[in-house]
Amino acid sequence: MGTALRLIVWSLTALCSIARAADVAPAVAPASAAAAVPVTHALDRVDVEGWLDGFMPYALERGDAAGAVVAVVRNGEVLLVKGYGYSDVAKRAPVDPERTLFRPGSTSKLFTWTAVMQLVEQGKLDLDHDVSEYLDFKMPARDDGPITLRHIMTHTAGFEEMIKELIVDDPARLVSLKTYVERAQPTRIFKAGTTPAYSNYATALAGHIVERVSGQSFDDYLDAHIFKPLGMAHATFRQPLPAALAPDMSLGYAQASEPAKAFEIVVAAPAGSLSASGADMAKFMIAHLEGGEYRGARILSAETARLMHETPLTMIPPLNRMDLGFYEQNYNGHRVISHGGDTEFFHSYLHLFLDDHVGLFVSVNSAGREGAAHAIREALFEQFARRYFPAAAPAAGVVDAATAGAHARLLAGYYDDSRRPDRSFLSVLGLMQPIHVEADKDGRVSVSLLKGLNQATRYYREVEPFVWLDADSGWRLAAKVVDGKVARFSADEVSPFMVFEPAPSWRSPAWLQPAATVSIVACLLTALLWPVAALVRHRLRVRLDLAGRAARARLVSRLAAVAISVVTAGWFAVILVGLTRLDFLGPRIDPLLIALSLLSIVAYLGGAAAMVWAAYATWTLPRPWAARLWSGILALSALVILWAAWLYHAMSLSNTTY
Repeated sequence: MGTALRLIVWSLTALCSIARAADVAPAVAPASAAAAVPVTHALDRVDVEGWLDGFMPYALERGDAAGAVVAVVRNGEVLLVKGYGYSDVAKRAPVDPERTLFRPGSTSKLFTWTAVMQLVEQGKLDLDHDVSEYLDFKMPARDDGPITLRHIMTHTAGFEEMIKELIVDDPARLVSLKTYVERAQPTRIFKAGTTPAYSNYATALAGHIVERVSGQSFDDYLDAHIFKPLGMAHATFRQPLPAALAPDMSLGYAQASEPAKAFEIVVAAPAGSLSASGADMAKFMIAHLEGGEYRGARILSAETARLMHETPLTMIPPLNRMDLGFYEQNYNGHRVISHGGDTEFFHSYLHLFLDDHVGLFVSVNSAGREGAAHAIREALFEQFARRYFPAAAPAAGVVDAATAGAHARLLAGYYDDSRRPDRSFLSVLGLMQPIHVEADKDGRVSVSLLKGLNQATRYYREVEPFVWLDADSGWRLAAKVVDGKVARFSADEVSPFMVFEPAPSWRSPAWLQPAATVSIVACLLTALLWPVAALVRHRLRVRLDLAGRAARARLVSRLAAVAISVVTAGWFAVILVGLTRLDFLGPRIDPLLIALSLLSIVAYLGGAAAMVWAAYATWTLPRPWAARLWSGILALSALVILWAAWLYHAMSLSNTTY
């Protein structure tokens, strides 16, 4: 689901999974993959199996991942579906590609979108109709236009990122789909249709609309209209798993060398709760590749399938675009539509080479060491495409050095991610892990978020005005420039569902991140050294020669430093635990969040007032310059922290919605 928090942290994300023509803009072929005469390998079972047998076992072992399943289909038939490693490490139980269930995460959304399109095909839903008229509860009214299913399916509904109660490990915390979508409504931070901002909530909303219009529960609808027609006997959205399927569920792991984790409950079920075998995912791929049909069973008309696959939304040309639910990931001149997916422990990807009638699905049951599962699935796709669909690199454009340097400097700076928590304490992630673009002396640009498979920095060189290319991967970066300024930019891997817009100067991480860091350190040092200094004076039998207003100013500033430090540490603890354990972020911590918010008002607002008064008192008394200087630093630090606390909602009593 895109953990969201890549996520949140294109992570998030975790969980936070991802969604990627009329006219299709093919990606430039990677230079490293290209040759004057590219080597072509036969796309048959023998070659594919031999190649995978060389790739997957080493990749899993090196990445400390327990197991995986890979499915490859071609021309309406299963070319290969094979399991690697273990579904249960302790029992040494191998992955069975026919029966072992994996959690495809946000790849589940493709089933939700297929269900929506079935109802569109039947005339029961309209892609351009106000979705509020399909709902049985009210959404906050806005005067800038309604949300439509087309907006939802292209991730342009405008919602901020929501993390609360997204994935839990206790079935008792699972609520009905209606309860979830009514209770978890996020704020709309963009006008619908204007900005790609990936949304799990919006997908859950679409699933509820399927329930409302069809008259069936979401689970019943999928069973009857997708799984049964396709013969997907080892697939379900139901949570917990039905008794008949539970024994076939692969365990999930942070790392294969660690104990298995509990079954993950995705509360926003239509966004990511699917459990399915590799063999069943192959059937779904074939149906979409073959015009909505699998072995005589039709889940979509050919026309509706084309509508899903070939209705792209262009935001920043010539980058990859969103179709209706799928997203482009064109490669080597081949048209590819895809969808990735992440829970905390399962990481998956599905790719359809539309014109070649070839599909590739992979799911790994472990995050792996240093997030190895992400590298495994990305490398599998890129190397598969290079091996079976090679292409000579087209001649790259040339931008003169002076222009390239000027454009690189124009792009350089700090940016906001359109997929972000915006109105809660988690918005501080944008300050803690900012999106930073740098320009080097050679006119190349790099982006802090975008790394190579080896986690090294990618360097993009301009190949046409405001379009840059990473020659190693073949992925592009492009910017939209308005009135001589960069309005937004993105990159092929994320452009369908996420863009980056310049951070305003008044809260830019360029100054606020170092200022906040120095300010917190100043307060923390003051709080820690206060008792230390007292102990040293006691040991040396030295009295602090202060009295009256000077003594009060010193005491007040130290108490304020302690209060600010303790509350800040509390927020850091909540965020760090929440990002490593998404099940922590739920209603059970609401009392803690309310308490922290109330304490923040006292500590940050009161602390700033106290520090400013203490500095004033110190400067108007005959105190040493060192004391005056430090009191001024503390006052400024407290004001900076107060500003950050206000910006990032630490003092908001609405922090139970995030």
